[in-house]
Amino acid sequence: MAVKLARAAVAIRRQGPISSKPYTGTQSVRRAIALLKAFSDERPEWGLTEIAREARLNKTTAYRLLTALEAEGMVTRASQGDAWRLGNETIVLGALALRSNDLVTAARPELAALVRETGETATLEILVGEEVLIVDGVGGPSLVGAGTEAGTRWPAHATSTGKVLLAALLDNGGIPAILDVEPTRRRLRKVTSRTITDPVRFQRELERTAERGWAAAIEELETGYVAVAAAVRDHEGTAVAAISIGGPATRLTRARIPELARTVVRASDRVSRRLGFRPS
Repeated sequence: MAVKLARAAVAIRRQGPISSKPYTGTQSVRRAIALLKAFSDERPEWGLTEIAREARLNKTTAYRLLTALEAEGMVTRASQGDAWRLGNETIVLGALALRSNDLVTAARPELAALVRETGETATLEILVGEEVLIVDGVGGPSLVGAGTEAGTRWPAHATSTGKVLLAALLDNGGIPAILDVEPTRRRLRKVTSRTITDPVRFQRELERTAERGWAAAIEELETGYVAVAAAVRDHEGTAVAAISIGGPATRLTRARIPELARTVVRASDRVSRRLGFRPS
Protein backbone atom coordinates (compact mmCIF):
# COMPACT_ATOMS: atom_id res chain seq x y z
CA MET A 1 0.00 0.00 0.00
CA ALA A 2 2.75 2.46 0.94
CA VAL A 3 4.52 1.65 -2.34
CA LYS A 4 1.38 2.53 -4.32
CA LEU A 5 0.77 5.70 -2.30
CA ALA A 6 4.38 6.83 -2.62
CA ARG A 7 4.40 6.09 -6.36
CA ALA A 8 1.18 8.04 -6.82
CA ALA A 9 2.60 10.96 -4.87
CA VAL A 10 5.68 11.02 -7.10
CA ALA A 11 3.51 10.89 -10.22
CA ILE A 12 1.41 13.79 -8.99
CA ARG A 13 4.50 15.89 -8.24
CA ARG A 14 5.83 15.21 -11.74
CA GLN A 15 2.57 16.29 -13.32
CA GLY A 16 2.54 19.58 -11.44
CA PRO A 17 -0.36 21.20 -9.58
CA ILE A 18 -3.76 19.58 -9.91
CA SER A 19 -7.17 20.98 -9.23
CA SER A 20 -8.13 20.98 -5.57
CA LYS A 21 -11.84 21.12 -6.45
CA PRO A 22 -13.47 18.04 -4.91
CA TYR A 23 -15.81 15.72 -6.77
CA THR A 24 -19.48 16.09 -5.96
CA GLY A 25 -20.33 14.44 -2.64
CA THR A 26 -16.77 14.27 -1.31
CA GLN A 27 -16.77 17.45 0.76
CA SER A 28 -18.00 15.73 3.94
CA VAL A 29 -15.42 12.98 3.52
CA ARG A 30 -12.63 15.51 3.14
CA ARG A 31 -13.82 17.39 6.20
CA ALA A 32 -14.02 14.23 8.29
CA ILE A 33 -10.50 13.28 7.22
CA ALA A 34 -9.28 16.75 8.21
CA LEU A 35 -10.67 16.16 11.70
CA LEU A 36 -8.96 12.77 11.99
CA LYS A 37 -5.63 14.17 10.76
CA ALA A 38 -5.73 16.87 13.43
CA PHE A 39 -4.85 14.26 16.07
CA SER A 40 -1.14 13.71 16.69
CA ASP A 41 1.34 12.58 19.32
CA GLU A 42 1.67 16.20 20.39
CA ARG A 43 -2.09 16.75 20.45
CA PRO A 44 -3.93 13.44 21.11
CA GLU A 45 -6.99 15.21 22.54
CA TRP A 46 -9.03 18.15 21.29
CA GLY A 47 -11.94 20.22 22.50
CA LEU A 48 -14.68 20.93 19.99
CA THR A 49 -13.84 24.61 19.50
CA GLU A 50 -10.12 23.95 19.04
CA ILE A 51 -10.45 21.03 16.60
CA ALA A 52 -13.04 22.92 14.55
CA ARG A 53 -10.62 25.82 14.26
CA GLU A 54 -7.72 23.47 13.39
CA ALA A 55 -9.76 21.79 10.63
CA ARG A 56 -11.13 25.16 9.45
CA LEU A 57 -14.73 24.15 10.07
CA ASN A 58 -17.54 25.80 11.97
CA LYS A 59 -18.45 24.17 15.28
CA THR A 60 -21.80 22.82 14.07
CA THR A 61 -20.21 21.01 11.12
CA ALA A 62 -17.34 19.72 13.23
CA TYR A 63 -19.71 18.39 15.89
CA ARG A 64 -21.92 16.67 13.30
CA LEU A 65 -18.92 14.95 11.72
CA LEU A 66 -17.38 13.99 15.06
CA THR A 67 -20.59 12.34 16.23
CA ALA A 68 -20.75 10.39 12.96
CA LEU A 69 -17.14 9.30 13.42
CA GLU A 70 -17.92 8.40 17.03
CA ALA A 71 -20.76 6.14 15.93
CA GLU A 72 -18.27 4.22 13.77
CA GLY A 73 -15.66 3.99 16.54
CA MET A 74 -13.19 6.27 14.78
CA VAL A 75 -13.20 8.82 17.60
CA THR A 76 -14.32 8.71 21.19
CA ARG A 77 -15.10 11.25 23.88
CA ALA A 78 -12.78 11.62 26.84
CA SER A 79 -14.15 10.82 30.28
CA GLN A 80 -15.13 14.41 30.97
CA GLY A 81 -17.23 14.41 27.79
CA ASP A 82 -16.07 17.70 26.28
CA ALA A 83 -12.91 16.45 24.55
CA TRP A 84 -12.31 14.02 21.71
CA ARG A 85 -9.66 11.33 21.09
CA LEU A 86 -9.05 8.76 18.36
CA GLY A 87 -11.13 5.61 18.79
CA ASN A 88 -10.34 1.91 18.69
CA GLU A 89 -11.35 1.52 15.05
CA THR A 90 -8.43 3.73 13.99
CA ILE A 91 -6.11 1.27 15.73
CA VAL A 92 -7.72 -1.59 13.82
CA LEU A 93 -7.30 0.22 10.49
CA GLY A 94 -3.71 1.18 11.27
CA ALA A 95 -2.78 -2.40 12.12
CA LEU A 96 -4.49 -3.62 8.94
CA ALA A 97 -2.56 -1.10 6.85
CA LEU A 98 0.73 -2.30 8.32
CA ARG A 99 -0.13 -5.99 7.78
CA SER A 100 -1.10 -5.38 4.16
CA ASN A 101 1.96 -3.27 3.41
CA ASP A 102 4.27 -5.12 1.01
CA LEU A 103 6.93 -2.48 1.54
CA VAL A 104 7.09 -3.17 5.27
CA THR A 105 7.10 -6.91 4.65
CA ALA A 106 9.98 -6.64 2.20
CA ALA A 107 12.04 -4.32 4.39
CA ARG A 108 11.56 -5.76 7.88
CA PRO A 109 14.20 -8.56 7.56
CA GLU A 110 16.77 -6.06 6.31
CA LEU A 111 16.06 -3.66 9.17
CA ALA A 112 16.64 -6.46 11.66
CA ALA A 113 19.82 -7.52 9.83
CA LEU A 114 21.14 -3.95 9.88
CA VAL A 115 20.66 -3.75 13.64
CA ARG A 116 22.53 -7.04 14.12
CA GLU A 117 25.35 -5.96 11.82
CA THR A 118 25.82 -2.37 13.00
CA GLY A 119 24.41 -2.31 16.51
CA GLU A 120 22.40 0.81 15.59
CA THR A 121 18.73 1.61 15.12
CA ALA A 122 17.26 1.05 11.64
CA THR A 123 14.12 2.64 10.21
CA LEU A 124 12.02 2.54 7.04
CA GLU A 125 10.59 5.92 6.06
CA ILE A 126 8.54 7.46 3.26
CA LEU A 127 8.23 11.03 2.02
CA VAL A 128 4.97 12.83 2.81
CA GLY A 129 5.06 16.39 1.53
CA GLU A 130 7.91 18.17 3.27
CA GLU A 131 8.23 15.52 5.99
CA VAL A 132 9.38 11.93 6.30
CA LEU A 133 7.16 9.40 8.03
CA ILE A 134 8.47 6.32 9.85
CA VAL A 135 6.50 3.27 8.70
CA ASP A 136 8.63 0.64 10.46
CA GLY A 137 11.73 0.43 12.60
CA VAL A 138 13.91 -1.88 14.69
CA GLY A 139 15.64 -0.49 17.76
CA GLY A 140 19.29 -1.09 18.44
CA PRO A 141 20.57 -2.94 21.52
CA SER A 142 22.15 0.11 23.15
CA LEU A 143 20.41 2.22 25.76
CA VAL A 144 21.25 5.36 23.79
CA GLY A 145 19.62 5.25 20.36
CA ALA A 146 16.97 6.70 18.08
CA GLY A 147 13.21 6.25 18.30
CA THR A 148 11.52 3.91 15.81
CA GLU A 149 7.82 4.44 16.47
CA ALA A 150 5.70 4.09 13.33
CA GLY A 151 3.83 7.28 12.54
CA THR A 152 6.58 9.62 13.73
CA ARG A 153 7.26 12.50 11.33
CA TRP A 154 10.37 14.62 10.89
CA PRO A 155 11.19 17.60 8.62
CA ALA A 156 12.61 16.01 5.48
CA HIS A 157 15.39 18.53 4.93
CA ALA A 158 16.91 17.72 8.34
CA THR A 159 17.03 13.94 7.83
CA SER A 160 19.13 11.51 5.82
CA THR A 161 16.01 9.72 4.57
CA GLY A 162 14.44 12.97 3.45
CA LYS A 163 17.58 13.92 1.58
CA VAL A 164 17.75 10.69 -0.45
CA LEU A 165 14.05 10.81 -1.33
CA LEU A 166 14.14 14.49 -2.31
CA ALA A 167 17.36 13.85 -4.23
CA ALA A 168 15.70 11.05 -6.20
CA LEU A 169 12.83 13.36 -7.11
CA LEU A 170 15.25 16.09 -8.18
CA ASP A 171 17.32 13.60 -10.16
CA ASN A 172 14.18 12.55 -12.09
CA GLY A 173 13.53 16.12 -13.18
CA GLY A 174 11.01 17.04 -10.51
CA ILE A 175 11.14 20.05 -8.24
CA PRO A 176 10.59 19.17 -4.58
CA ALA A 177 8.06 21.49 -2.97
CA ILE A 178 10.63 22.30 -0.32
CA LEU A 179 12.81 23.90 -3.01
CA ASP A 180 10.00 25.62 -4.89
CA VAL A 181 10.61 28.83 -2.99
CA GLU A 182 10.69 31.51 -5.71
CA PRO A 183 10.24 34.40 -5.63
CA THR A 184 10.57 34.72 -1.86
CA ARG A 185 13.52 32.36 -1.47
CA ARG A 186 12.28 31.44 2.00
CA ARG A 187 14.82 29.70 4.20
CA LEU A 188 14.22 26.16 5.40
CA ARG A 189 13.29 25.68 9.03
CA LYS A 190 16.24 25.59 11.40
CA VAL A 191 16.03 22.50 13.62
CA THR A 192 19.56 22.57 15.05
CA SER A 193 22.59 24.79 14.50
CA ARG A 194 23.75 22.33 11.81
CA THR A 195 20.50 22.19 9.80
CA ILE A 196 20.92 23.31 6.19
CA THR A 197 18.50 26.21 5.83
CA ASP A 198 19.67 27.88 2.61
CA PRO A 199 17.71 26.44 -0.37
CA VAL A 200 20.61 26.82 -2.80
CA ARG A 201 23.01 25.01 -0.50
CA PHE A 202 20.38 22.35 0.18
CA GLN A 203 19.90 21.75 -3.55
CA ARG A 204 23.64 21.22 -3.88
CA GLU A 205 23.41 18.71 -1.02
CA LEU A 206 20.66 16.86 -2.91
CA GLU A 207 22.71 16.82 -6.11
CA ARG A 208 25.64 15.36 -4.19
CA THR A 209 23.32 12.79 -2.61
CA ALA A 210 21.95 11.71 -6.00
CA GLU A 211 25.47 11.33 -7.34
CA ARG A 212 26.78 9.09 -4.56
CA GLY A 213 23.54 7.20 -3.81
CA TRP A 214 23.27 7.85 -0.07
CA ALA A 215 22.90 10.71 2.40
CA ALA A 216 24.05 11.56 5.89
CA ALA A 217 22.49 13.94 8.40
CA ILE A 218 25.10 14.90 10.96
CA GLU A 219 23.42 16.54 13.95
CA GLU A 220 20.96 18.27 11.61
CA LEU A 221 17.82 16.83 13.21
CA GLU A 222 19.04 16.65 16.79
CA THR A 223 22.30 17.66 18.41
CA GLY A 224 24.43 14.57 18.93
CA TYR A 225 22.39 12.40 16.52
CA VAL A 226 23.73 11.09 13.18
CA ALA A 227 21.94 9.04 10.51
CA VAL A 228 22.82 7.54 7.13
CA ALA A 229 20.23 6.51 4.53
CA ALA A 230 19.72 5.06 1.04
CA ALA A 231 16.64 4.87 -1.17
CA VAL A 232 14.39 1.87 -1.81
CA ARG A 233 13.03 1.63 -5.38
CA ASP A 234 10.06 -0.20 -6.84
CA HIS A 235 9.88 -2.17 -10.10
CA GLU A 236 9.68 1.07 -12.10
CA GLY A 237 12.79 2.48 -10.46
CA THR A 238 10.86 5.05 -8.45
CA ALA A 239 12.26 5.84 -5.00
CA VAL A 240 9.32 4.92 -2.76
CA ALA A 241 11.06 4.79 0.64
CA ALA A 242 14.39 5.06 2.38
CA ILE A 243 16.21 2.92 4.93
CA SER A 244 18.39 4.56 7.55
CA ILE A 245 20.78 3.69 10.34
CA GLY A 246 20.90 6.20 13.18
CA GLY A 247 22.53 6.72 16.55
CA PRO A 248 24.67 9.00 18.68
CA ALA A 249 27.56 10.89 17.11
CA THR A 250 29.93 9.24 19.57
CA ARG A 251 29.33 5.94 17.76
CA LEU A 252 28.45 7.13 14.26
CA THR A 253 31.66 9.06 13.76
CA ARG A 254 32.62 10.74 10.49
CA ALA A 255 35.22 8.05 9.96
CA ARG A 256 32.55 5.35 10.25
CA ILE A 257 29.96 6.97 7.97
CA PRO A 258 31.32 5.66 4.60
CA GLU A 259 31.29 2.08 5.90
CA LEU A 260 27.75 2.46 7.25
CA ALA A 261 26.67 4.04 3.97
CA ARG A 262 27.85 1.00 2.01
CA THR A 263 25.99 -1.26 4.43
CA VAL A 264 22.74 0.72 4.11
CA VAL A 265 23.02 0.88 0.31
CA ARG A 266 23.38 -2.91 0.13
CA ALA A 267 20.35 -3.39 2.38
CA SER A 268 18.25 -0.93 0.36
CA ASP A 269 19.28 -2.65 -2.87
CA ARG A 270 18.10 -6.01 -1.53
CA VAL A 271 14.73 -4.55 -0.54
CA SER A 272 14.44 -2.89 -3.96
CA ARG A 273 15.02 -6.23 -5.66
CA ARG A 274 12.26 -7.78 -3.55
CA LEU A 275 9.97 -5.06 -4.89
CA GLY A 276 10.92 -5.94 -8.48
CA PHE A 277 13.60 -3.34 -9.16
CA ARG A 278 16.29 -4.37 -11.62
CA PRO A 279 18.99 -1.77 -12.32
CA SER A 280 19.66 -1.14 -16.00
